[in-house]
Amino acid sequence: MGSPRFPEPPPSIPATELRKIDTLVDRLADRKDAWVKLGFEDRIKYLDKLQDGVQRHAAEWAKVVCQAVGLDANSPEAGEAWIGGPMTTARNIRLLKEALQEKGQPKLPKWSKKHGRDVAHVFPANTIDKLMFAGFEAEVWIEQGKPATQGRIYREKKSEGKVSLVLGAGNVSSIGPMDALYKLFVEDEVVVLKMNPVNEYLGPVIEKAFQCLVDDGYFGVVYGGAEVGQHLTAHEKIDTIHITGSNRTHDAIIWGGTVEEQEKNKAAGTPVVTKPISSELGCVTPVMIVPGPWSDKEIAFQAAHVASMVAHNASFNCNAAKVLVVAKDWPLKDKFVKAVHQALSDVPARKAYYPGALQRYQGFLDKYPQAEALGDTPAQDRGDQTVVPWTVIPDVAAEEGEYALTNEAFCGVLAEVEVEGDDAGTFLKNVVPFVNDKVWGTLSCMMLIHPESERAYKKEFDEAIRDLRYGGIGINAWAGVLYGLVVTTWGAYPGHPLEDIRSGRGVVHNTYLLDHPEKSIVRAPFVIKPTPAWFATHKNLKNLGAKLTAFEAAPSLFKLPSVVGSALKG
Repeated sequence: MGSPRFPEPPPSIPATELRKIDTLVDRLADRKDAWVKLGFEDRIKYLDKLQDGVQRHAAEWAKVVCQAVGLDANSPEAGEAWIGGPMTTARNIRLLKEALQEKGQPKLPKWSKKHGRDVAHVFPANTIDKLMFAGFEAEVWIEQGKPATQGRIYREKKSEGKVSLVLGAGNVSSIGPMDALYKLFVEDEVVVLKMNPVNEYLGPVIEKAFQCLVDDGYFGVVYGGAEVGQHLTAHEKIDTIHITGSNRTHDAIIWGGTVEEQEKNKAAGTPVVTKPISSELGCVTPVMIVPGPWSDKEIAFQAAHVASMVAHNASFNCNAAKVLVVAKDWPLKDKFVKAVHQALSDVPARKAYYPGALQRYQGFLDKYPQAEALGDTPAQDRGDQTVVPWTVIPDVAAEEGEYALTNEAFCGVLAEVEVEGDDAGTFLKNVVPFVNDKVWGTLSCMMLIHPESERAYKKEFDEAIRDLRYGGIGINAWAGVLYGLVVTTWGAYPGHPLEDIRSGRGVVHNTYLLDHPEKSIVRAPFVIKPTPAWFATHKNLKNLGAKLTAFEAAPSLFKLPSVVGSALKG
């Protein structure tokens, strides 16, 4: 097989001059109080304009993403660029509008109590949800002992505004604009969005889509690397910071530029930046395979499911499957693992567009000589067109401090771990403390469980979900669904101190404006039909992504057949 051919990436954008950054921040600071005073009607008008902007520039948005990540803009795979960019952003805008139409107190489908916690049932909310996502349910658990309240900023209106610095992520194109939307409409702060150098090409598209906020001094975009970031984090008129990235970048901002300085300041409790900071900082994401009576068809479906959790966005997702956890004595273990290998082998090689991928990959090869590259495309460095093959690492020890369990690969690597248990009940009791205590991060995890196993071991299953310390849990669904639904929260499990930040603190999305979320859970049927949009095997994803982007602006039963028809062709 020859080397894959990828499109030329978009041109780079020069760093914004520091004097221009200061002018922008001054303008935002001058307008921050005006933003706080805006009423619901005016904010809804802005959201309508933002929706128009996203729809107008959606095709351009998807096109430049395809260029950068190495996808043919006319291929089915190009649907990833639509769904992970303008579609999710359009959905976010619409749901925020619906929340503000309810004066910041949107009515939930249902409340319940589970294990002493209030639980907000956030999905499905209507007939369209039920038809488009048959069998899916999502809920947000409220922190124990905290009130089940919503929309604090709209209940307790402040007179003084704040300027927030959003340090954008370089991987998924909707992260930056959606983080900005959260700051603006849920936390009541005006925003300067610093583009990550990896996807700086998106900045002009976002500026055009958000032009109404740019024109009125409530939002701005800047470009550049570490110098620009340092200038902004230290700027006297920046009040708060939000970052999506790595814990290393977080610590460099808060505790100092070198490891020695960080350790010294952590020990003394003297951060170099004292501004409030929220963050989403990644995870070594486990997928737990609960043993059960899986048929051959179910094994094939879930193998493709796991492969897609690895391969989506070339595995440059903070919720990509990184650790496959199976029951040591499950009779179907070897058959399932072999099916996962085959499913990954069948996924075409992707451009490893994120910087450092080859080096991170080599680090795993150095640690694990048993690593097995799948498919027939070798790792190779071709300048800006690097390919890292899908790679599995068998027989990784289930021990604290294990390299593959404590280092996020951020490339197409899947570690395989065995945990004791030949039945679902024993496995569930063993796997929860393993992923909680020995796998790094608390952002998200997945659990695949057969309905017969869930029924037979209901107590153990319920306790496992209660005890998992993750901000997002996907049951028979990739955790990326939690990100995309937007009615759910997205962020680490609460409680990480700044000195040991792990996956971060705070949440985004959260369009029901819940004040004290603990974690979000999405449940799906064991076999999902039609082919899910996040599957690498989807044959009509580009058309589906484009239709969903338009649909999310104003969903209706009249428009639904066209979207469903595209989904059925997957």
